[in-house]
Parts: sequence; C-alpha cells; structure tokens
Amino acid sequence: MQLLRYCVGLDISKDSLQVCLSVIDTNGRVVVKGSTKVANKPAAFAQLEPWVSKHCKTDNLPLRYIMESTGVYHEAIAWYLYQKDQAVCILLPNKAKHYLKSLGYKSKNDKIDAQGLARMGLEQQLTLWKPLSKNIYSLRLLTRQHQRFQEWKTQCRNQQHALDYSAIGDDFITKQNAKLLAVYDQQLEALEKAIQKLIEEDTVLKAQVERLTAIKGLAMLSVAVLIAETNGFEGFANQRQLVSYAGYDVIENQSGNRSGKTRISKKGNSRIRRILHLPAFNAVRFGEPSCQALYERVYQKTNTKMKAYVAVQKKLLLLAYGLWRHQTMYDPMHSIQAKRETLSTSKSDQNDKKIVPTSGTTQDQSTVAELSFG
Repeated sequence: MQLLRYCVGLDISKDSLQVCLSVIDTNGRVVVKGSTKVANKPAAFAQLEPWVSKHCKTDNLPLRYIMESTGVYHEAIAWYLYQKDQAVCILLPNKAKHYLKSLGYKSKNDKIDAQGLARMGLEQQLTLWKPLSKNIYSLRLLTRQHQRFQEWKTQCRNQQHALDYSAIGDDFITKQNAKLLAVYDQQLEALEKAIQKLIEEDTVLKAQVERLTAIKGLAMLSVAVLIAETNGFEGFANQRQLVSYAGYDVIENQSGNRSGKTRISKKGNSRIRRILHLPAFNAVRFGEPSCQALYERVYQKTNTKMKAYVAVQKKLLLLAYGLWRHQTMYDPMHSIQAKRETLSTSKSDQNDKKIVPTSGTTQDQSTVAELSFG
C-alpha cells in the first residue's frame, strides 16, 4: 500500500490555529497522522513547519495546506506559508461546510473541522491560492472603504429624510446630520483621489483601466471595484467561473411536472453586483450597442425591466473580463457584427441543406433564447 500525499487542515480563529495532518494511500484510505494547536501569531508560525516535518514519515510526497477564508484571520498564516513556497488552498466557508455535512459528522468543534478540511484537501483537486499583488490589495482596501462611507452617507440621508417629515423635528440632530454628510462627502472625495492616484502610479494597471472605461457605463470607480474584487480576474479559467463567483449564475427549480421560478443564485461576491447596478442603467441609457440590444431582447421576452438590467450587468462583467484577459481595445460593434455573421451563416446553411424545423420553435426564437442572458 503506497502513500500518495499529505495535507494539513487549518481551522482558524482569532487567537489560535487548530492543525491536523492527514495522509491518503492508493486505496483512498485517509489516516490522521497528528493534531496540534498553535497561536495565531507570526511568532508562533515557525513552530508549524518542524511539527509537520516530524509527522511526515515519508519523504518526497506532495504536501499542501488548506484553510477557510475566515475574515482576515487567515491572511497572516496564508502569507507566511506562501512565502515559504508551500502549496496553500483557501476555501469559501460554505463550500467547506457542505463537505463536512456530507461526511455525516454529528458533532462540531475545531478539531473535527481541521480533520474535515485535511480530508477534503486529500480527496479533491483544489485550486492553489495566489495572493493579491500589493497594489490590488491596496485598491481593494480603498474601494471597500469607499463603499462603507457611501452606505453610511445613505443611512444618514435616510435618517434626515425621516426626521424632516416626522411630526416633531429636532434641530440638534439635523445639525449633526448636516455635519456628518459634509464629512462623508469630504472623505469620499479623498478616497476617490487616492484610488485614482494608485491607478495612475501603476502603468500596467492604468493601461488596463483605460481599456475597460472605454465601455459606456463603466467609470473609474466601477472598474477599480471589479479589479479589486476579482484580483485582476486572476484564477478564472473561463467565463462560467467568473459568472458563478459574482452570483450571476442561473438556478433552475424544476422537478417532474413542476416548474418553479428561475433566478440568479446571488451566491457570490455581492460587491460586484452592487457596483454594476448603476453602470447597467447607464450602458442602456447612453446606447452601448451590445448592452442596449441585450436589454431590448430580454425585456421583450420577459416583460420585466429588472431582469433585462441584470442581464446587462452580467454582460458588462464579461466584457470587462474579455478586454482584461486579451488586452485588446474595446470595439463597440464587435459582438453585434459577430452575432450577425453567425445568424447569416446559420441561415445560409439552412437554405443549402433545406432543413425544415420539426418543432414550433423558429430559428429566430431559439437565437433570442440563447442570447437572452448575454
């Protein structure tokens, strides 16, 4: 019986790391080789490597570390291991949670969670983690701070609106709200300048942002959020993965003769969907060709404006991904010309082969159905 690889599961809290080292053999049997606990402090991370080496009896076997993304508490150990040239995998908490449920564990504690993570790392081929670059990490901090101030400003304005129309007002609170709104406006302006300065100082990032802002509806702040929240679209092998990460993937609810409501999952990065909300309106309003055509098709099919605007949001995301990945300048008419060529080719093929549709769905109807989600 031959051993295949080792995996270290890390269940992370604010103060400690629960560690479990497991190994898998050629028969698929997983064996726990040891468990320990170390402090979640950079000074204590040096204890981890000697402990792992002590329990890895077989040399030259692959070793990887797996953990959940628990706020910011996992970042220090993840960066430490990455700088030590260790293979690191970081999972979303809901993915690890569902896997642990599938194992049938009735109890839950840090030790069990660490064992489950180690087992998951052995049984599945997980994507290795790659940290954000320094500039993109700083950009993410700035854009998230901008979102927080924008939310506080909206909350303050709503509070003042309610106070203005209430039966009894209060001059003191009104003055406080006015001062807070002035502070929020000042800080939002400062954050936008800091974001612009960071982009201007990075020549590569600046060139990419200029490509993306050529799309009508996408401004500098919107593009900055997309770059920061996707790590410069790093780690996405295809469009489907990006759509799922943003929560735009479609969920069906059908069983037998029952056909429920089809909707987007919204199980993804909500900041991406939030920042694309207004750009979708602007893209349609200012006549971005592909977005406007998509909006009209979906609205004609569903008779629901919001569904059409959500389809435009997804379209903007995929346009940005394509321009970033291929590093090409934006051509507003490219997608429409490609679709026209595809339609003309399919129609000519049908005429040559004299194909008669066997169902009630026409070629135009099926094309609209395929393009309704961009």
